[in-house]
Amino acid sequence: MDKQIRRTASRIGGLLARLFLYLWCAFSVFVFFWMIFCSFKTNREFFKDAWGLPAAPQWQNYMRIFTSYDLGNNFKNSVEIVAISVLFIVLISAPAAYVLSRCRFPGSRVLSKVFTIGMGVPFQLLLIPLFFQMYSMGIVGSKLSLILIYIALSLPFTIFLMEGFFRSLPSVLEEAAYIDGCGPIRTFFHIMLPLGSPGLVTAAIFNFVSLWNEFLLALTFINNSDDYPLSVGLYALQGSLQYTGDWVTLFAAMVVITVPTLIIYMVLSRRIISGLTMGAVKE
Repeated sequence: MDKQIRRTASRIGGLLARLFLYLWCAFSVFVFFWMIFCSFKTNREFFKDAWGLPAAPQWQNYMRIFTSYDLGNNFKNSVEIVAISVLFIVLISAPAAYVLSRCRFPGSRVLSKVFTIGMGVPFQLLLIPLFFQMYSMGIVGSKLSLILIYIALSLPFTIFLMEGFFRSLPSVLEEAAYIDGCGPIRTFFHIMLPLGSPGLVTAAIFNFVSLWNEFLLALTFINNSDDYPLSVGLYALQGSLQYTGDWVTLFAAMVVITVPTLIIYMVLSRRIISGLTMGAVKE
């Protein structure tokens, strides 16, 4: 009887959780499409009927954010900063995670735990020390300072994530490579790294989405408006548009900042799932 009750409660809990997820997904999709529809309206149409469809698509709203408000330069800055940061994060994390997961040396477990502990440190606590560190290096306020900070703060999570991928790879591949005369470096680059490509893609996507939407660090360490990434540029745009009432242009800017991450998830969703599944099994 108790087993039947627990089974029924488990089914009800699963149905409620699934219902909540369906409702949340439906709400998210509704908000996204409502934002798109509003971006194609005129301001008069928006204030007259915020929930109605636009009479005719107003493409000039999108043209205006790139011409009048210089959001195109912010978009270019975001692509530059995030692309360079993600590239170096993966380049540094991949060999570090491989060594920590496959090699045993004095202090390897302690070092792995240090990276794990680093994931739990809120970056807000590091704002002041990081600011003074960048100031002492003479690069505070530049894109280089933001790139270095992004790389440093993203390493703990990325190394932790990729350790699971490399642990899931069978050790017989390394043994066969050693028998064939491959050294550790050649084994890593020619055998283990290609096999761990789903993990590399998953780590790169997670870091891209996280850094693309990051705001506080960019606002703190970028002083020149010409170097603003898209998130800070959107904040500055919101501050200027609230006095003009040009809300449809703000909706268009929100669509522009949202679409890249949405496209990446749609195109690479299979790679993300396969990468997470790969890292879920330990050898």
